[in-house]
Amino acid sequence: MPRQNTKPADHPQAVLQQIELLAQHIVIARKRRRETQAQWARKLGVSQPTMARIERGDPSVAMASYVMCMWLVNPNANLAELISPLNDHTALEREVQRVQGRAAAVVPGPPPAAQAPAATCAEPSPRAAAVAVTATDHSRVAAGLAALMGQPVPRP
Repeated sequence: MPRQNTKPADHPQAVLQQIELLAQHIVIARKRRRETQAQWARKLGVSQPTMARIERGDPSVAMASYVMCMWLVNPNANLAELISPLNDHTALEREVQRVQGRAAAVVPGPPPAAQAPAATCAEPSPRAAAVAVTATDHSRVAAGLAALMGQPVPRP
């Protein structure tokens, strides 16, 4: 088995909490089905001790084992959709800003006097920018992505 570069203790606390929550949900799903760890281990193709580690939220267990548990609970769930390019709002917003920056270089904006002083305009963090994307912003994001890809701009 390949050696891990990052020790589980070095993972961000938020990641560890998500893994623990996932583990708790796996335990609940298994128990609601009135199945044993050994039964789930056989379904997953892992040992019973590995199944116990999954249920403890051990971050060193292979991702595929966790994904298999999720698949056992809901085979119709599309986990890849969680991080599909269309749901990566931070990256989409940055692409829109890049396109807008190019447009600003071509089309002059308002005179500098009309802009707020730099001290009052704090640059939002990428995470804040992602949270700030609202439903009305999606058309702007889609237009920016379409422009980057050289495709027609989608209409709302």
